[in-house]
Amino acid sequence: TNDKMRKILLLTALSLVSLLAGAQYRSGTAYEDLDDSEVVSALKSHVRMLSSSHLEGRKAGSEGEKEAAEYVGEMFREYGVDLLTPVDGEVFGIMKENGDTLTSRNVIACVEGYDRSLRDRYIVVGARLDNSGTMTMTVDGKPVERIYYGANGNASGLAVLVELARMVKTNSIMFRRSVLFVAFGASEETFAGSWYFLNRSFSQSDRIDAMINLDMLGTGYNGFYAYTSSNTDMNAVINTLSGELQPIHAEITAAEVYPSDHRAFYAKDIPSVHFTTGQYPEHNTDRDTQSIIDYENMERETEYIYNYLLALANLNDAPSFRPVGKETKGASYEDVVGYFDCDQRPQFLNSADPAQFLEKWVYQYLKYPESSLQNGEQGKVMVEFIIEKDGKVSNVRAVKGVSDALDAEAVKVIAASPKWKPGKVKGNKVRTMITIPVEFRLEKKGTKGNFGIKR
Repeated sequence: TNDKMRKILLLTALSLVSLLAGAQYRSGTAYEDLDDSEVVSALKSHVRMLSSSHLEGRKAGSEGEKEAAEYVGEMFREYGVDLLTPVDGEVFGIMKENGDTLTSRNVIACVEGYDRSLRDRYIVVGARLDNSGTMTMTVDGKPVERIYYGANGNASGLAVLVELARMVKTNSIMFRRSVLFVAFGASEETFAGSWYFLNRSFSQSDRIDAMINLDMLGTGYNGFYAYTSSNTDMNAVINTLSGELQPIHAEITAAEVYPSDHRAFYAKDIPSVHFTTGQYPEHNTDRDTQSIIDYENMERETEYIYNYLLALANLNDAPSFRPVGKETKGASYEDVVGYFDCDQRPQFLNSADPAQFLEKWVYQYLKYPESSLQNGEQGKVMVEFIIEKDGKVSNVRAVKGVSDALDAEAVKVIAASPKWKPGKVKGNKVRTMITIPVEFRLEKKGTKGNFGIKR
């Protein structure tokens, strides 16, 4: 009968859907769910395209990298973001050790800021375009090609880059500075794309106030991190956002999670932050597929990074690479190594944790200035200083202050510090720079003040 035939056809259709869904699941392909938000749906679409087997791992100089560049360029154009390069990117060459030339490309787009006094200043948002490509392995005596799809490394960062461009374009009236969006080619080749952008391609690199790097953002179950090379001003924006309602909060990490294109900007003295979800077991393997991506967390990260970008673009004063504060007479910054860049970090009372110094020295001797009590002054004074090779503290200055009285008290106590055990790099003692927060707080205006660690 017709009813029986309809039931058979319906069951057959459902079986086919089930089979297709199972095949999709096993292959790691992430199709959109009916309950997906617009952003999640877009992120899935971008990652699916950029990590497809057709692109063969997007190795620098390959046809797959070129097609990935063209996809990013097409999405910028579709979202109405002004392209500054051809849709498939600006081509550059890299001379290989064997004399051959590798051809790669950067894709650059821009959303102009609204403030006439700041729109010729730039915030760069970048993401690595290339990945590791393919590798032929011998399995049971037969050659087998493995594709390093790079869904998290770094189709995830590129997907967030594209969606951020859409969001900024939609809300461009809110951005004082202009924002550059760059997909960097040949990042795996000693960050060649970002170097080329800064030194050959973009003629106004001296007008770049800060850089945001997006690399490996798809495994939110690992956490969500921000690496700033301990830059005080970049950290200050993160600290401000931490006091606001956000869909997710980035954790400042002192250790570089993964070397990426932020290094080229750091080398040009441009303050930078690298947002990432960190290392993951599938990194640089053929298991780095869409099946490992946490899209819901990626959506939260995208919103957070957008808010960070908005705050950064609207700062009155550009963040400083080395914050300018109250200079110590005769201050010298030659041959100084960052605290977290030491192989063996400086120690205070046999501890490399700065909290030990705050608890055992600073808050033991700090006094709340009477004038600050009367005026209700409180807050964090960021104090920078150098630990010399002989362990003495020098060049103490408040790089981000609260008031003259509180700044002076914090500097005075730290300048009187006993000797530290100096830091070392490759077994040699080095001059080490560190910045710490000295907190003054009041329960009520005019009451006795307290400090950062309750005793």
